[in-house]
Amino acid sequence: MNNKKVLLVLGASSDLGVSLIENVADNYDCVIAHYRRMSEKLEELQNRYKEKLICLKADFCSEKECEIMIDDIKDKGLTPTDIVHFSSSNAEQLRFHKQSWDSFQRLIDTSLKSLVQVLTAFLPAMSKQKYGRIVIMLTSYTINMPPRYLSAYVTVKYALLGLVKSLAVEYASKGITVNGVSPEMIETKFLADTPELIVKNNAEASPLGRNLVTDDVVPAIKFLLSDGAACITGQNIAITGGKF
Repeated sequence: MNNKKVLLVLGASSDLGVSLIENVADNYDCVIAHYRRMSEKLEELQNRYKEKLICLKADFCSEKECEIMIDDIKDKGLTPTDIVHFSSSNAEQLRFHKQSWDSFQRLIDTSLKSLVQVLTAFLPAMSKQKYGRIVIMLTSYTINMPPRYLSAYVTVKYALLGLVKSLAVEYASKGITVNGVSPEMIETKFLADTPELIVKNNAEASPLGRNLVTDDVVPAIKFLLSDGAACITGQNIAITGGKF
């Protein structure tokens, strides 16, 4: 295995992305942080970690921009050892018959197609190194009953779950693990377009009496990136606070 440990975080400007980098950056020689819009928190991390944190901008709705980002990583002579995928568009809450195909396509491009492009580019090199950790953010809706009016979001998350299962089988012999993490609702800026009543009702329905926060989710991802998780692959890890 290449001695240089490189983490690639897709959707690093998200609250989860920033929190993960804060928690694991010291474990890596280099962290590559993809973003579409630079957040204040990610900028603060860039100032803190300097050259160790490489921030790359790409709009994953564009296949070309994703390819440019991949080429930039390769031109820097970097091969990710670990990849964490958070990237997603905000989910529209609409009745199915009122959703256009564009709603599905946007989520497919930002969440699924971009990841396929990235993994196609880097899995061959990771296979040669006989090592890799891949963690994909899913949702508890792939485990429990999904809510109404989120058909596009739920459909794409199930597609990502299929990718987790397929890649785990294909790459297990190469020392590469592929897992999904499926949390309940998390209090992040991703909920900005979610009606306040829905957020409140979800918190009240939880055995915890609250919604999750990033600190409830990041430790599981950190573990899946560790050597201690070498035999855990193809799993969809539920983080629900006791909600079934």
